[in-house]
Amino acid sequence: MADFNEILSRATAEAQDFINNPSRLDQLLLNLEDTLKKVPAIGEAVSELPTMVAMVKSWIKKEYNVSVKVLATMVGAFLYVVKKDDIISDKIPVVGMADDIAVVGLALKFVEPEVKAYKAWRDGRA
Repeated sequence: MADFNEILSRATAEAQDFINNPSRLDQLLLNLEDTLKKVPAIGEAVSELPTMVAMVKSWIKKEYNVSVKVLATMVGAFLYVVKKDDIISDKIPVVGMADDIAVVGLALKFVEPEVKAYKAWRDGRA
């Protein structure tokens, strides 16, 4: 079982590589969407995940500007959900997704003001 801080640190470092490669980042977002389809019930933390994904996609398209720190936090969380190097194996029913949800929830706490600003921007465009 890997150490939580070690895994999160590696994912955050790897996030920078994805941020620098928009096509790779877009593929990660597609993988994330596929992974989320398998989640039987999503909690409050995960409910903002589609907005976070849309925010990164808007950044890729150069429609919306966001700091690299915010991007790295979100992409690091996406990587953790998609990658199979979890603290709790996803093969364990229900419990296996707990660490994924916790990582997304933690990332959301860090970027919540930016996610709210993005929603306001997006809603203003509609």
